[in-house]
Amino acid sequence: MTGRAGGATGRPPLTERRRAETRREIAEEAVRLFVAQGVAATTAEDIASAAGISTRTLWRYFRSKEECVRPLLTTGLEALAREVRGRNGTVPLAESVLHAHHGAGAEQDPRALRDLVRLCRDEPGLRAVWLEAHYDAEAEFAAMIADRTGRPADGLAVRLEAGVLNTALRIAVEDWALRPDPAEGPPLGDTVAAALRLITRVSAPETPRPA
Repeated sequence: MTGRAGGATGRPPLTERRRAETRREIAEEAVRLFVAQGVAATTAEDIASAAGISTRTLWRYFRSKEECVRPLLTTGLEALAREVRGRNGTVPLAESVLHAHHGAGAEQDPRALRDLVRLCRDEPGLRAVWLEAHYDAEAEFAAMIADRTGRPADGLAVRLEAGVLNTALRIAVEDWALRPDPAEGPPLGDTVAAALRLITRVSAPETPRPA
């Protein structure tokens, strides 16, 4: 997840959006090349050329060629964070995410994301990026719960609630992406919604921050 450079709510500034668009374009080209010729055979120069940028520019955005895919893993989570921050803080976080995910999903490329999640099964470098993205997202969810409830972000209960939400999102995406037939079952948005509904049934409600 990203920080809060764009403010507590609303769209991020234009320059930030352009930067995010460039990062997503690089990510999509990286996944396309990884699928077509394998991760080991794909170089940073290949990815930069496909994205229409210099290799030097690529390294300004990412630390490694595997890191290039990170925007595909974080774009949906970042959009959800922006949506949720603008909602009523007395509503449990999982419920707020459930209501917000439809608008946030428009920024995600489902085909590239599916290809990437499938690659993560056999490519340790990509799997590490996938797990790191969710580790960062869990910290962001904990911060959101803390802001909404007045509890410490590093408290056990807050971390557990954030972990449940984060795990539900991760498993939902994996369940959708790893189906043998992409046409089988509900689309990504519906799969995520189903997972969030399940955890709202089993999770204890958050304690609202006193007025």
